[in-house]
Amino acid sequence: MLSIALAGKPNAGKSTFYTAATMADVDVGNYPFTTIDANRGVSHVRTECPCLDREERCGDDNCRDGKRYVPVELIDVAGLVPGAHEGRGLGNQFLDELSTADVILNVVDASGGTDAEGEPVEVGDHDPVEDVHFIEAEMDLWLASIVERNWESIERQSRSPDFKLDEALVDMLAGVGASELDVARTLRDLEYPEDPIAWTDEHREALATEIRQRTKPLVVVANKADIAPEGNIEALQEAADVVVPATADGELALRNAAQAGVIDYDPGDPDFDIVGDVSDQQREGLNRIREVMDQWGGTGVQGAMDTAVYDLLDHLTAYPVQNETHWTDGQENVLPDAFLLRRGATPKDLAYAVHSDIGDGYIHAVDARENRRISDETELEEGAVIKIVSDAN
Repeated sequence: MLSIALAGKPNAGKSTFYTAATMADVDVGNYPFTTIDANRGVSHVRTECPCLDREERCGDDNCRDGKRYVPVELIDVAGLVPGAHEGRGLGNQFLDELSTADVILNVVDASGGTDAEGEPVEVGDHDPVEDVHFIEAEMDLWLASIVERNWESIERQSRSPDFKLDEALVDMLAGVGASELDVARTLRDLEYPEDPIAWTDEHREALATEIRQRTKPLVVVANKADIAPEGNIEALQEAADVVVPATADGELALRNAAQAGVIDYDPGDPDFDIVGDVSDQQREGLNRIREVMDQWGGTGVQGAMDTAVYDLLDHLTAYPVQNETHWTDGQENVLPDAFLLRRGATPKDLAYAVHSDIGDGYIHAVDARENRRISDETELEEGAVIKIVSDAN
């Protein structure tokens, strides 16, 4: 399961985002360090279900009339403050929790209503662009400190005649999610001395920054967009490559209202319908949320996670089946499973995603959409429905 972490300073709205995205009970408060221990839960990214190409919907618990929700892990950890990489606040704990994340959602208070430490101030008093840059800097310095602490070991290894820098770095950085490919591409893009003993702090910091960008890509969630002063969202969009305006409070209100049967709403919808009895005050509140959704195409909570997985990580969704005609498993469930794979993944990659034994016993694959056998090297596309033939079936 892919892992998405919520980063940001205290009181930016991470716990509200987490609650809205998982509907789990967590502490939400208007004070710094509401979150002490990391909250880990299951949320979902949204895509179109292949059942839309059939006469009947699949009926899966994670499919709502063709809106497919694919599970991901969501992590909400303690907020960062300046100097977190040196242990300020709960910085070390926070940053260590990030080591397993595949992508980071940097939740920023777009209203400017909290200062750099997460303390409440008047809306508009703080520049939210500063929060974008300091999160990146803290993460880079945290990773640089890991490199620095382990560099003496690299220097000792370099005295061996069969020493290879890339292999040593893979061993050192595996704990933060760096692959052989990540290290190889990083070294290719950096200028550095061949002898690790000659490396300076600047070389190690450049290595850390490059590795962080490859292993912990960032989506900026411009939260509290409903109360952000004019120009704040636009400034954030200029400061970062990927920005999703959001109202976590609005999303949480909609999900609670949907659970109560007051509105008809699925996460990620651009609008909702009021279907139950509401007071004038409730209707007014819902209409305010609708205004924000009209402006930004939704509340942004689902959109941020979808952007992180499908755009930034460049993943696709594939559906393994046992019956290529009816798109069912052995119990005749239609499209029961969905797997997130990197763009360029092959049928054999899907087989290993299902189970290592299925991958080890892989024989061939069938494209269930076209009911034809496909090459082992075929690159899967979004919405692929694949029958895996394996001697482990």
